[in-house]
Amino acid sequence: MSQPRSTRRTFLKTTAGVAASVPYFWTSAFAQQTSANDKLGVAAIGVGGRGSGIGQQAAQLGNMVACADVDRKNAEKFAKPLGEKCKIYGDYREVLQRKDVDVITCGTPDHWHVKIAIDAMDAGKDVYCEKPLTLTVAEGKKISDAVKRTGRIFQVGTQQRSEFNGVFLKAVALARSGRLGEKLHAISSVGNATSGGPFPAEEPPETLDFDFWLGQAPKVPYCSKRVGWDFRWWFDYSGGQVTDWGVHHTDIALWALGGDETGPAEVDGKGEFPLGREEMLSYLLGKKAGEDLPNAFNVAKAFDCNILLPNGNTIQLVSKQNELIIEGEKGKIRVNRGGLTGKPIEEMGEEDKKWLDEEVVKLYKGKQPGSHMGNFFECVQDRTQPVSDVFTHVNSVNSCHIANIAMLLDRKVKWDQEKYAFTDDDEANALCCRKQREPWKL
Repeated sequence: MSQPRSTRRTFLKTTAGVAASVPYFWTSAFAQQTSANDKLGVAAIGVGGRGSGIGQQAAQLGNMVACADVDRKNAEKFAKPLGEKCKIYGDYREVLQRKDVDVITCGTPDHWHVKIAIDAMDAGKDVYCEKPLTLTVAEGKKISDAVKRTGRIFQVGTQQRSEFNGVFLKAVALARSGRLGEKLHAISSVGNATSGGPFPAEEPPETLDFDFWLGQAPKVPYCSKRVGWDFRWWFDYSGGQVTDWGVHHTDIALWALGGDETGPAEVDGKGEFPLGREEMLSYLLGKKAGEDLPNAFNVAKAFDCNILLPNGNTIQLVSKQNELIIEGEKGKIRVNRGGLTGKPIEEMGEEDKKWLDEEVVKLYKGKQPGSHMGNFFECVQDRTQPVSDVFTHVNSVNSCHIANIAMLLDRKVKWDQEKYAFTDDDEANALCCRKQREPWKL
């Protein structure tokens, strides 16, 4: 496996702590103190929307030498402030062939994450990839196996594990300490999805290679509502709000309730599907052709699911206001990106606050939280897996995928983590994967 050059190691040893102490970017004055030749070579793959954001963060910590996007307009917009040093590509595979690229960011739609990430690791690159990492349960095993096989460093973009003044880390530390009680319940409220359509077919923009954008997904006529922000409302490319926002709070809930290394045991739930539950079930099982469905958003618009962990703790994943509540027989806390509240926090004295800060550092693997991208770059230097590693994230996103499966089947499903399969449930197991188009099949 390729390793960063010695000059880059020296650079990161002296600067990683600073990078982790700021929320997003180094100051330009600090960045100018270091020659671009001493920084890790970075490439950004998928630079529209959120992909542009994480690419910009990485560009502050490394030397951005390339970007790739199937829409030339996105790539040109991203590269313009960086000047000639950032070369533009339409095919990410050309980026991975470059010897001066040490790490990549991946900010594509969900259905491309695993394919690009595995290709990048096989090419000897470390990876920062946006969430939700996978499109299906089956992809979770493939990406986990690839990380083990290649030994690459991989950070998933669940930035609530690092940022927002550490309020989520404090919530996790408090819950895991037993101060809320031994039997815990979390309510992961993540808001509603969007419904809409049917939408007319359109001519794709000249700058977009739409067939490449589709990748493994079924070939369909272009529709502007399938790309950009709205890709997340189609099962072909995402799991809807259940996985998109759901994995943020549910990831923290699993971590807090001791399910981060086990995943769920049982899940049941009800969902409101704009095109009908049975229609979507038939489509995802391959019994109904895509052309027989309206060209409309089709993920669950509203949902209410119950997740049972092997240790007996429970999580309710629901489409209500955006927040995470964790409660036990001794207390209750509420956390979102605006802050952390509840009597167990408000009644803390100075010694308790000091204890909590120390617990957060332990939870953060001995490093200082503050910047999710900074944590990734620091871990590239010391060759340790970052705070949002693939293995715990797969358990979190699988909980959300399994919630979708339970809603589609309209019944409880039982998950066997050791076998990585549902127990005596052929239909549920069939929903763990999707038919994929060549040549993008994993």
